[in-house]
Amino acid sequence: MQLDLQAITLQPLRHTFDNLKERFGDKPATRYQEGTYDIQQNYLYHYRPTWDPDREIFDERRTAIKMADWYKFADPRQYYYGTYTIARSRQQEAADANFQLALDEGLADTAPDSLRKLLLTVLLPMRHVEWGANMNNTFISSYSYGTAINAATIFHAMDRLGIAQSISRVGLAVGGEEILDEAKTLWMDAPQWQPLRRYVEDTLVVKDWFELFIAQNLALDSFLYPFLYTHVSKEAGKSGSPFYTLATTFQKEWYGETSRWVDAMVKAAANESAENKALVQGWIQAYRAKAEAAVTALAETVFAGNTAGVMAAINADLDARLKKIGL
Repeated sequence: MQLDLQAITLQPLRHTFDNLKERFGDKPATRYQEGTYDIQQNYLYHYRPTWDPDREIFDERRTAIKMADWYKFADPRQYYYGTYTIARSRQQEAADANFQLALDEGLADTAPDSLRKLLLTVLLPMRHVEWGANMNNTFISSYSYGTAINAATIFHAMDRLGIAQSISRVGLAVGGEEILDEAKTLWMDAPQWQPLRRYVEDTLVVKDWFELFIAQNLALDSFLYPFLYTHVSKEAGKSGSPFYTLATTFQKEWYGETSRWVDAMVKAAANESAENKALVQGWIQAYRAKAEAAVTALAETVFAGNTAGVMAAINADLDARLKKIGL
C-alpha cells in the first residue's frame, strides 16, 4: 500500500476581531491589542451614579484633557495581565533573593547605627507615601476612560502596594514592629515629613484623574525615587553595609521601567492638542514646585550642606525627561 502525503495551507476566515481590523488592518493581533483596545464600555449604562448624577459611570468628562481616541494611551511595555504578572514575578524572585542574601549574611542584625538611623528617618516612613500612591492610582484606574490607561494604572497601583510591603519588610528585619511604629510617629509628627504628608493628603482629594496622574506619577515620583534610591542609597553605602542597596534593588529597577510608561502617557496627552499641552504644562509646573519643596525638606536631614547639589541633579534629570516629551 502506498501513502501519498501532501501539505495543504488552510486560510483562516478571520485574522482578528473587527475592531482590531479597523485599527490595525486585517492581520493577526497581539495579545496586548486583543486585551486592551475598544473594551471600555461606552453605551448601555445601567444608571447614572447617585453621587455624580451629571455624569455617566464611565465618562470622558472626568478630566479636563480631551482625546479624539483614548486608546492613544498605549503602554509601551505592552503589559496585559499575563505579561505584567510574569514580569513582576521574575523581578520579585530577584528581589527576594537579594533580601534573603542580606539576611543570611546578617546585614540586618549588624547594620551600623548610622544606617539604622537613615532607614528609620528616611526610608521606613515612605511606606505611607506608597500607600497614598496606591490609593491615587486606584482612583485613576476607577475613573479614567479607556482600557489602555485604566488597566496600566491598576497594575501600577498594585506595584505601589507591593513596594509599601517591601519597605515594611525592611523595618521588620532591622527593628521589628517597634521601629515601624517609630516611623509612623515621624510621618505624623516630624517637621521634615509634614510637607510630603500634606502633598500626599492633598492629592487624595484631586478629582481630575489626569491631573492626579501628573501630580503622583510624574511630579512626585520624579523627585522621590531618585532621592531615595540613587542619592540616599549612595549615602547609605558610606556606612560600609550594602544592606540598603540589596533591600531596595526592586524599587530602582521598577522606577526605570515605569518612567518610560509615565512619559509615554504624558506625551500622548500633550501632543493631542494645544489645549491639552497647556493644561499638562500648568499641572507639571504647579505640582513640581510642591514636590521639590517636600523632598528638599527630607534631603536637608540627610545631606545638610549638599542638599542644593542633590536637588539640582534631580531637577536636571527631570528637565531631560520633559524635554524628550516635548514640554
